[in-house]
Amino acid sequence: MKNLLCLFLFLLIFPLASFKQDFTEPVQLDWNIHFKGKPDNNSPYYALTAMTWKYSYGSTIYRNRVEIKLQNEVSIDKNRSWVKLDKVKSEEARQNLLHHEQGHVNIQYILLMEADRVLKNRTYSVKNYKAQISDLANQISNYFDTMQKNYDEETEHGSNHKMQDRWDKIISDKMVESKAASASK
Repeated sequence: MKNLLCLFLFLLIFPLASFKQDFTEPVQLDWNIHFKGKPDNNSPYYALTAMTWKYSYGSTIYRNRVEIKLQNEVSIDKNRSWVKLDKVKSEEARQNLLHHEQGHVNIQYILLMEADRVLKNRTYSVKNYKAQISDLANQISNYFDTMQKNYDEETEHGSNHKMQDRWDKIISDKMVESKAASASK
């Protein structure tokens, strides 16, 4: 069994705190539960969510074909995730920031579902399946890392409400699409 780890530490707006995903719904963030770390006073941002995606697999070669049994999980590191609630003056602003951070959690949930679907449904070469799986996992990781960055840039870390609404729709549609793809396998 080969264990591989992809670690995502998303600055500010790349949210997540500790949970193990059960594939039913993304975790719903709570300031008091998921943000226990000490804030970075040098950061211009009001929150940071530290998240990890881990996968491992067991492989069996049968009749010149590789079959893998995949384990795939996301966790939020609540001890490295932080928020500067003292800098966010109104309750509405706090809720908007939490909503933005939840978007990051939802994107990571989509990563989890897509990684499960993609990694399980490939035909791998007996000679180099480990490298193929690693390469595919890195491609998935890079794609979603870029998506997280685009989410922050385009929404201006949640302060551009029009773009936040646009991204809410994108994320919602992707979640529905990923769930449908998972259900059809």
